[in-house]
Amino acid sequence: MERRKLGKNGLEVSTLGYGCMGLSGMYGQPLPRAEGVKMIRAAFERGVTFFDTAEAYGPFANEELVGEALAAVRHQVVIATKFGWDIDQETGQRRGGLNSRPEHIRIVVDAMLRRLKGKTIDLLYQHRVDPDVPIEDVAGTVKDLIARGNVKHFGLSEAGAATIRRAHSVQPVTAVQSEYSLWTRDVEQNGVLTACEELGIGFVPWSPLGAGFLTGKIDVSTTFDPSDFRNASPRFAAEARAANAAVVDLLKRVGERKRATPAQIALAWLLAQKPWIVPIPGTTKLHRLEENIGAAEVELTSDDLREIDEAASRIEVKGARLPEAVLKFSNR
Repeated sequence: MERRKLGKNGLEVSTLGYGCMGLSGMYGQPLPRAEGVKMIRAAFERGVTFFDTAEAYGPFANEELVGEALAAVRHQVVIATKFGWDIDQETGQRRGGLNSRPEHIRIVVDAMLRRLKGKTIDLLYQHRVDPDVPIEDVAGTVKDLIARGNVKHFGLSEAGAATIRRAHSVQPVTAVQSEYSLWTRDVEQNGVLTACEELGIGFVPWSPLGAGFLTGKIDVSTTFDPSDFRNASPRFAAEARAANAAVVDLLKRVGERKRATPAQIALAWLLAQKPWIVPIPGTTKLHRLEENIGAAEVELTSDDLREIDEAASRIEVKGARLPEAVLKFSNR
């Protein structure tokens, strides 16, 4: 697989990354640990060098899984993880809300290094912006951790443009991670992509396949595991799914002409937006992994992109992208 540079701070990764969250739940029951290890190693064997995890996934189980799976190839990959929730590092107890106090960040990073089986964290994101801690203090703490050798690069997740600029003035931000796909395009209008381009920051779209909807394998009759977060997502309500099928129909039309699947067109569309954008689709199935990787070979012409954008502009996506209880933690 070809590689891309995430911004101007020297971090180079595979064109597509692998989001590891789903291996530890969120979309239903977690995979058995051995199968999760196999999936991560299968991604590496197929050219993926960029792996995304977080302390909150589990909590801790996903970082431990990633650490085990990639221990033998640690110097050949880039592992990104995230801090920011108020989680007890000894017990894994979620205490509710956010916590980006400097002393807590330092404790979390020490625990992350043990779970990931490494001496340094390649890319450390603040998972959500903590309104109770000035972003300058957060950036300054990560700057100190970089100076100590515990961290290589600083990132922000779901941060607004003004916050990105303030953080970047203290410690250069290498990457910003936010939800972005053909049915979630907020970052095009709220200044986030503009700030990234101006400051030389890479952008990492999470949920680039719309939590699976853009694959075309979900319709109004689809049922989810009781533990699947999509049961509570407004965009996955039956009425919204019926309306939003128009987005999938568009992807299918283009895919038929390009001999590609809807998922591949959705990923190729993101890759075509900017050369410093690196999506991180996740999956628990090997054939889906291979399908996603195949998107890196799909070339969309300027005419293709114009057709997609013009058709998408006529589709009104129904339903909020996340439950309100989760959206309230996004910084705008």
